Amino acid sequence: MSQTPHAVVADHQSATIGTAWSAEEGAARARRLFAEHIGGGPDGVWAAPGRVNIIGEHTDYNNGFCLPIALPHRTYVAARRRDDDKVVLVSQLDDSVLTWEGALDEIAPGAVTGWKAYTGGVAWALRQAGHDLGGFEAALVTCVPLGAGLSSSAAVECGVGLALADLYDLGLTDSDPGRTDLVNAARAAENEVAKAPTGGLDQTASLRTIEGHALLIDCDDWSVRQVPFNLHAADLELLVIDTRAPHRLVDGQYESRRRACEDAARILGVGSLRDIGDLGAAVAALDDEEMANRVRHVVTENDRVTQFVKLLDTGRIREVGALLDASHDSLRDGYEVTCPELDTAVDAARAAGALGARMTGGGFGGCAIALVNRDSCNEVATQVANSFRNAGFVHPEFYVVTPGPAALRVQ
Repeated sequence: MSQTPHAVVADHQSATIGTAWSAEEGAARARRLFAEHIGGGPDGVWAAPGRVNIIGEHTDYNNGFCLPIALPHRTYVAARRRDDDKVVLVSQLDDSVLTWEGALDEIAPGAVTGWKAYTGGVAWALRQAGHDLGGFEAALVTCVPLGAGLSSSAAVECGVGLALADLYDLGLTDSDPGRTDLVNAARAAENEVAKAPTGGLDQTASLRTIEGHALLIDCDDWSVRQVPFNLHAADLELLVIDTRAPHRLVDGQYESRRRACEDAARILGVGSLRDIGDLGAAVAALDDEEMANRVRHVVTENDRVTQFVKLLDTGRIREVGALLDASHDSLRDGYEVTCPELDTAVDAARAAGALGARMTGGGFGGCAIALVNRDSCNEVATQVANSFRNAGFVHPEFYVVTPGPAALRVQ
């Protein structure tokens, strides 16, 4: 069993994210929302996790390598099958409850936006993939931090997808090939219905991980390998720092970098940046310095993932810190996706003795991670909080996480 992540007290202020809900608490919340706003009881409750990417950033859409873990923080979906084509969606965010009702055919690209696209879009994607399903009712609650770059959207998509696969007996939940089909549906929902041009890292982490492991993803063929990630045995903890700087992927910044990588691959005559063999020659062939910097990050980040996994495989987890540091520096200087809050968090964590620290997720806000000795976790968090106060930033939030299980039915 994974350890329950705990909040860290920093600068005498308690973190407000707190611990992840237990499966029992999450399911009870989802059932209660279902009863209050839909009526009766659901056919079941499903849960899908967010993720934190340990290393391998902006490599997924370049056919590269990533190494995420599933968070214990999950979205819970209470759902019931209908005998017609009506869809009822209810989502609770803090004290706000959002509802939508419509026909299944009304969920399509350009027809629904915002939270409805993420929540209902996977139904459209499954139908596009040839699966036969009808109407449904779903109530969603979550303890995945929203807007923090921890894949709250993928948790929604994967939770609903898993529920629909079970409700309609699609045969996708009990095998890795089936779950890969669910990954593709969830990714299609995000790309085509929600119009967020993300890669498949988030959905793969949510659906294909194993508790206690990091997931090495080869984004060329989407094969995976489970890599033991035992922080406890090394007397280490993974500190997640939510900078509370808004994390946005639909404002054009993410898409512009993805487009730059695609343009560079075309100029260099390779299928993707994954295929570059001689980085020096590739950079020299590009007249655009910004594009060259994007290429340099992707190629070196893939190498860092490979080195990181080799260290884990040989029991040298305490030596991975330098790779985390180099990843952040490359994301800051070459890919230019950090922000003052992320850089402050990383710099302060390093100064306080973290073995290594980096931003995680798409960037432009969101979270950083720091690999710390267990007995220095509070000291690191306190120094980060003090640095934020001195810079005039909003007080950050902290919590410690261990690798959780993939999406599953909890009731």
